[in-house]
Amino acid sequence: MGIKKLTILFLGLLLLGGCSPRVIDEQQVDKNEKIVIKFSHVVSENTPKGLAAKRFADLVRERTGGYVEVQVFPDSMLYKDGEEFEALKSGAVQMLAPATSKLSTMFPEWQLFDLPYAFSDMTTAHNLMDGPLVKELFTDLQEQNFLGLAMWDSGFKQFTNNIRPLRKPEDFQGLHFRIMTSQVLKAQFNELGAQASPMPFNDVYEALKNGTVDAEENTISNIYTQNFDHNQKFLTLSNHGYIGYVVLTNADFWESLTPEVTKILEDTMRDVTIWERERAGNMDQNHLAELEREGKMEITHLSQEEQAQLQKALNPVYDLLSAEIGKDLVNKVKEFSKEGA
Repeated sequence: MGIKKLTILFLGLLLLGGCSPRVIDEQQVDKNEKIVIKFSHVVSENTPKGLAAKRFADLVRERTGGYVEVQVFPDSMLYKDGEEFEALKSGAVQMLAPATSKLSTMFPEWQLFDLPYAFSDMTTAHNLMDGPLVKELFTDLQEQNFLGLAMWDSGFKQFTNNIRPLRKPEDFQGLHFRIMTSQVLKAQFNELGAQASPMPFNDVYEALKNGTVDAEENTISNIYTQNFDHNQKFLTLSNHGYIGYVVLTNADFWESLTPEVTKILEDTMRDVTIWERERAGNMDQNHLAELEREGKMEITHLSQEEQAQLQKALNPVYDLLSAEIGKDLVNKVKEFSKEGA
């Protein structure tokens, strides 16, 4: 069956199905005629992002009867941090889900999500992600031929290190942290008297193991699934920052798809985003319980007073970002966070 005939058949099935996104096609689609979407990411399959990418692939296959195949490549199987964006631009992959801070080299305004203690809870973060401010940020992505499809959660960040418990700002003095590429994150640790080095995510385990760095900051799901507890003695539950992911596609590729196909993909992405955010919260709690049960790390719960001291020590970071991208944008986040508190 030729591509034109297959497309006509596919569209006919869509019309017969009314508004439903599901397409039932019991005939196997020839591999040379299907649309293939390569979805690359750098974390484990059993993280919120990894599970969401797989769920998206499964639902797309089901809802298109196999006409669209999403191939998921986790754990930097195809590309590392720093390589992914060029792969997306060139069309070597069609979808990515990088952390917001990894966009900051091209779009400094995305460092807004790196601001310490910017969000009091996940509901506040979600309201910002689903609001007009992020829609503006999505529009800016088109300068690099990127199209933003959704924002997924990893969760709130915690500190781990191999030297001592971290309770007070002075406890950070002299430690060497791995960070994602972000001037805000570098400034955060400078304010605490610590050294910070950007490093690809897939290199962090070995760096912690061989002592290249003493410490890192991450969400509980990443700490657990990457086995960072094997090489870190101390975990501080600080909730000091947020990690979210931007699901991206190549704009030219997206525009090459038929409206019927893009509608199925967009509807599926919307469903998966709701599912992913709920799953991320549940996994955070479950993985923390596992870390507590295993007992490999000493876990520190900060008091409200200790949280306040750390937040006060990090307030100058806001001034740095204001100078870099403008006070108006930073003030919008401050006002939004106060409203959500």
